[in-house]
Amino acid sequence: MARLFGTDGVRGLANDTLSPCLAMQLGAAAAQVLAAQQTGAERPRVVVGRDPRVSGEMLEAALAAGLTSRGVDVDLLGVLPTPAVAYETAKRDAALGVMISASHNPMPDNGIKFFAAGGHKLDDAVEDAIEERLKDCFLNPPTGAAVGRIRQAQSEALETYLEHLLKTRTHDLSEITVVVDGANGAASTAAPLAYERAGANVIQIHTSPDGLNINDNCGSTHMEDLRQAVLDNNADLGIAHDGDADRCLAIDRDGNLIDGDQIMAILAVAMKEEGRLAENTLVATVMSNLGLHIAMQEQGIQLRCTAVGDRYVLEDLRANDYSLGGEQSGHIVIPEYATTGDGILTGLQIMDRMAATGKTLAELASVVTVLPQILINVTVSDRDAVANDPAVVAATKEAEVELGDTGRVLLRASGTEPLVRVMVEAETQEKADAVAERLAQVVGTV
Repeated sequence: MARLFGTDGVRGLANDTLSPCLAMQLGAAAAQVLAAQQTGAERPRVVVGRDPRVSGEMLEAALAAGLTSRGVDVDLLGVLPTPAVAYETAKRDAALGVMISASHNPMPDNGIKFFAAGGHKLDDAVEDAIEERLKDCFLNPPTGAAVGRIRQAQSEALETYLEHLLKTRTHDLSEITVVVDGANGAASTAAPLAYERAGANVIQIHTSPDGLNINDNCGSTHMEDLRQAVLDNNADLGIAHDGDADRCLAIDRDGNLIDGDQIMAILAVAMKEEGRLAENTLVATVMSNLGLHIAMQEQGIQLRCTAVGDRYVLEDLRANDYSLGGEQSGHIVIPEYATTGDGILTGLQIMDRMAATGKTLAELASVVTVLPQILINVTVSDRDAVANDPAVVAATKEAEVELGDTGRVLLRASGTEPLVRVMVEAETQEKADAVAERLAQVVGTV
């Protein structure tokens, strides 16, 4: 039987694979696992937030019912970014935090993601324990006064999160005009308020969620509207969030994309100058562009690479007390201020650096020369057999010799589909395309 929890919680088509029944079971099972771990006299408290997609209300009600049915008290935070839920989990000393969101996925999908005490992602062992409890989660329920209570906590949660964010920047942003794309998601209220209170001149797009339009041709997966708005308004930059606001990508004043690799480089250089970059080390994933590797070497910064996924970046950050990590997709983690990726925090840090240096975003991002990159998804019959196939091994070595120090080859099996992703970087797009096509043809024969 396949594991219910994926790399980012439980996700699926809302009211289908992710049903209210499953949400209620997850709540009840999580409460039982918490109760088994509880040592104090007070009963556990759980905080629950969601993004604005239409199914969130339904799943929130079901999840809260499951939690309270096992004697757990619940604070409903309403529509709030994922990092705000993580922050509130720690601030309220909650035993568990829950975010109902499918991040950048289309509106019909939804998901349930759990945070442990302190706002950290759950260990696999705890997720497994919750999954194991599903089958008997409603046996011997508490009654009477032992049933949990639900409290509405929307307005206070947003305000405490904003207060926290504003303490992380040190410069006035009044000379900066920013266009913010809220993806019609969880950032729609919080991001404009945070940037305005920091002093920036804010122009909003896609910040009117109606439950149906989240991520619909907007946000960090669809940057066209943001690029045009930056150019039309002669803004200094644009910032795009995703549905649950845990990532951030940017557009410079000339309309160029500034991706997660460039953002990490900007922040790493700043933190090194300020003596805040622990061990002068940045943590990224194997998908980060070779240009980031070269730039960090030139800046005297060590770059550590993990497997793909922000959870692996987080694990390395926590295990080694590093102070900055992230992904090319825009998940940026600054453990000094957050236990997970935080797109609004990242946006504030970018603008704070602009204000501190007087430089444009393009000037700051120029520390990285992004090498041309291509990613080809190849359908295969056995994705796990590809890595050791003699023909693929030989073709990969041949490509690496051809590229030398000026490029890179990466083959990665999909974790959920019968695919192998062939990624090639080179000095020119033509070279990258040619090498990737040849290698993809060999992979496709396996």
